[in-house]
Amino acid sequence: LQQLCSAALENQATQIHASKEPNVPANKLNDTTEEPQEVKEHLQDVAVGNIMERIKMAEKKEKQSNGADRARCKWKSETNEKLDEKKEAAMLEPGNQLIPAPLSHIPLKSLLDIETKLVYIDEEEISFEFAEAAVPAGHRSAHRGCATAATSTPSVPRVDKQLRVALQDASARYRQKNYAVAAAQFATALELCSKGAATGKPFDSSPEDISSIASFIETKLVTCYLKLGKPDLALNHSHRSIFLNPAYFRNHLRQAAVFRCLERYSEAARSAMIADYMYWLTGGTEQHISKLIKLYWQAMIEEAITREESFSVMYTPFVTKVKVDKTDKMKETFAKKHPDYVEHIYTDPHGLHILPQTTEWSSPPPQQYLLTLGFRNKHIGKILEKLSSRKLPIFSDRKAPFSPITKEEARRHWETVGKKIVPVMDFIRSTKLTDNFCACSYVIEKLHYASILGRLQRVTEQSQVINQAMAELASIPYLQDISQQDAELLQSLMADAMDTLEGRRSDKERVWNKIEKIGIIEDFLYQVEDSYLKNKRLRAARREKTKMKRLQNTQQH
Repeated sequence: LQQLCSAALENQATQIHASKEPNVPANKLNDTTEEPQEVKEHLQDVAVGNIMERIKMAEKKEKQSNGADRARCKWKSETNEKLDEKKEAAMLEPGNQLIPAPLSHIPLKSLLDIETKLVYIDEEEISFEFAEAAVPAGHRSAHRGCATAATSTPSVPRVDKQLRVALQDASARYRQKNYAVAAAQFATALELCSKGAATGKPFDSSPEDISSIASFIETKLVTCYLKLGKPDLALNHSHRSIFLNPAYFRNHLRQAAVFRCLERYSEAARSAMIADYMYWLTGGTEQHISKLIKLYWQAMIEEAITREESFSVMYTPFVTKVKVDKTDKMKETFAKKHPDYVEHIYTDPHGLHILPQTTEWSSPPPQQYLLTLGFRNKHIGKILEKLSSRKLPIFSDRKAPFSPITKEEARRHWETVGKKIVPVMDFIRSTKLTDNFCACSYVIEKLHYASILGRLQRVTEQSQVINQAMAELASIPYLQDISQQDAELLQSLMADAMDTLEGRRSDKERVWNKIEKIGIIEDFLYQVEDSYLKNKRLRAARREKTKMKRLQNTQQH
């Protein structure tokens, strides 16, 4: 696995610059256990170093790479725009085989079986995911770069003797189903790791080795807390395991399991989608594993749709750019299928979505879909449509960007954003691997939400959301090619997120708050422009009306 991830990184870096029930809100989470502050700071600093190093390595390799090689490896995010109109029309026909069939219920037992096979698997050996590995001659094309299958096993540093004993004792307690004691011992092992007892030769160890070991321990804590029936305590550990080692697919799948237990099904679906992609990207070839992950992903989408009361959705196969008349046709079709959700209907204009039923990473590109959403509440629908049209997501409806937000404004904003907007945004992301506008859009959404929680002094929830955003940031370079501008934004978001999480530079304005101000100012300018044009048209209409009236009076005389 070390070779797989290392080779995947090296190759895909060609263009990288770096029954209905309401949804369960975030405030049901209660994270009461945290590692000591110095442990978190040390491991986070190591992980950030890994991510920044990968981005720099990608920048260097891009300059050296040949354009033709990039074209061979890069998966186009759009389909061939030269397809004719007849084919596009055919794709919109109800009988088309690419239109997903209605979701069939996947039993809970099937999900638990998948988790037993893929989430709770007992991995005794620690995989050094980031260690340098020789790249074999054979390559396979990836849709966002190239993934490589490694065949030789490189030498890796051994785990420190004291740490290995602690891990073995904790694992023994885990196998005895004494999960509480196992969790405590794994936490002790994590502290040892942070103090330099990670490998047998601490002065010769790379940050990547330490990250890999720490991520392994974090995943063990996740499984312990899940076995104890405490997914709220497992949540931050699942985020940190990804932050430390984003290339390992099981880390994402464990995060999905935590979200499922918390009944946050849209987020669980996104985690499962990323897990399936990572499995393929890092050279996974066992079809039955990919099928199980896809089944889990599909089940989470099904559960999210079934439990949601405020909106409904429809997926339409995408071939080429959809014109206005086609969008209108999709709205009509949606209204017929979902008559209870017609207060506001819109089609996500910039997001191409994928579904587990028709996604096959080894045959790029997967079938893509347009997502149409309908709402019971017209106001919420309009807000979501406005957000979808922006390059960067701005939740705020503040009118004074340079005035500090009051607690009452934050509370009112949380009632709208936290309870009504964020669940819809999470669902949209559950079938959307990448963002065509800005690679960091999803992270910015989460960090805006974290700022609201911080203003309301909901510290535990704020910590969870920031950790989730950092896990997503660490994964972005694996999911898509990023520009120099995106790479710089990623680094700035990572630095400010860590500072916020650790309480540093609290007086400094965060990147996402600056983006919010720019968005508010842009909105104001657009409103002024619209008002000016509207008044101009009204004045022209009045002049025309006065002119016609004078002409009529002249004719009468």
